[in-house]
Amino acid sequence: MSNMPMQPNGRKLSNVFTASAIVIGIIVAIGAIFPTQFGDVTSDISSWISTYFGWYYMIITIGMVFFCIFIIFSPIGKLKLGRPQDKPEFNTVSWFAMLFSAGMGIGLVFYGAAEPMSHYLSPPTADPETREAMTESMRSTFLHWGFHAWGIYGVVALALAYAQFRKGEPGLLSKTLRPLLGNKVDGPIGTIIDVLSVFATVVGVAVSLGMGALQINGGLEYLFGVPNNIVVQGIIIIIVTILFLASAWSGLSKGIQYLSNTNLVLASILLVVTLILGPTILILNMFTSSTGALFDGFLFNSFDVAPLNEQKNKWLNTWTLYYWGWWMSWSPFVGIFIARVSRGRSIREFILGVMLVPTIISFIWFSVFGVTGIEVGKKVPEVFKMSTETQLFGVFNEMPMGTALSILALALVCIFFVTSADSATFVLGMQTTHGSLNPSGMVKVIWGIAQSLIAFVLLLSGGNAGLGALQSAAIISAFPFSFIIILMIIAFYKDANQERKYLGLSITPNKHRMKEYVEKSKREYEQELKEQRRLEREMED
Repeated sequence: MSNMPMQPNGRKLSNVFTASAIVIGIIVAIGAIFPTQFGDVTSDISSWISTYFGWYYMIITIGMVFFCIFIIFSPIGKLKLGRPQDKPEFNTVSWFAMLFSAGMGIGLVFYGAAEPMSHYLSPPTADPETREAMTESMRSTFLHWGFHAWGIYGVVALALAYAQFRKGEPGLLSKTLRPLLGNKVDGPIGTIIDVLSVFATVVGVAVSLGMGALQINGGLEYLFGVPNNIVVQGIIIIIVTILFLASAWSGLSKGIQYLSNTNLVLASILLVVTLILGPTILILNMFTSSTGALFDGFLFNSFDVAPLNEQKNKWLNTWTLYYWGWWMSWSPFVGIFIARVSRGRSIREFILGVMLVPTIISFIWFSVFGVTGIEVGKKVPEVFKMSTETQLFGVFNEMPMGTALSILALALVCIFFVTSADSATFVLGMQTTHGSLNPSGMVKVIWGIAQSLIAFVLLLSGGNAGLGALQSAAIISAFPFSFIIILMIIAFYKDANQERKYLGLSITPNKHRMKEYVEKSKREYEQELKEQRRLEREMED
């Protein structure tokens, strides 16, 4: 067992903070001064990565899913994310609710109807606007928001939780690589790793915030005639930034918890009402058959980069590779959150919960809004021609209680915007103050402003194609970070497998040895607590 580290001081900035702030500051300045050129360059880089490394994104993503499945059936799955005597901090229902909260976000509201509708009009291989196109649209959406996304989140969260709660490391991604790099993770190499994770987090969150600004503007335009342009989007970002910075500065965790619970309630109401008012039986049937279609072609579609099919290759670059990049860039943020709420659970329980619960919820969500959107579009073709950020409101407009549903959806996006940004400021603050669980208010404010500036610069550089700039940023930021994820997987397996061998874990574990190990761990834990209390007293004196 590693010695328990002292809780880092949340006011002590690390080299990671300085380096990350400089890098992000330069990017913001270049994007603001040369928005058109910045947009062109990011688009070119994104296209280059998609063209030459699309195969790599596909392999690494499905590889993470396979690794999670392997761990479920491996004796390693019996290890606990924490010390042997630790119990789960949250009951199972609350834990599932928090996983759902992590899986729910602006993206689900933004793409809930729009993505299936887009695939229906431009499917990967089928003829547009046919039955086959509708089947492909739902299957493809399930592929993007299901096991692959949560496989990425799962491996990052698993490595973090194992290193932090079982090995006593700070909650930094660099520390998960100690089994491979040793004490080098405490030096410049560790700093570089953490800077890359901060950069990926900022871009990943900025993509989400940019989509939030687009959809809030789209909803205001549709409902109240507010102009839909970069100026209004900038004002929206400023207003929402002030709201979440006030929360971050005050540290009102109860307020954020209240908002998160409100999100769940509003999302549930929106989901149930739309299910009832929409084509209910067709939704349930499509949910069932689309799940089957996903599994039927799971392996092929997980590996297919369509080298001989120009239509699907172009579609993959626009959709699938964008999602794999977005999930990887978002994984430090989501991974740290999931790790934080999963202490005391077995690795097997953790992987099953993370892989299954949010995936099933996403399938239900897209079945309800996707099928409803397509059916409305068949009757009112103008809805298909609307921009991505306004399509959901166009769908609601053709349904009973349409205005109420639109206002509810708009409120949901606003609250998601605030809670996501507030949570991200904490995660970024932690990553740049030596893993502190209590980063200072000023650090969180700085990262909150940085996130919003990046989101605005991406929208500014994208012009009328703001969403395209967001997609390019996600694909680019994920590329360097993907190599860190690979190292995290190798380091985790190396360390966990050694511990499995020490404990003699197999299909039937050696109970005597496990009992001996638990007793030894308790004694070490008590000694570490005494030592930490002694150090705390010395610091106070």
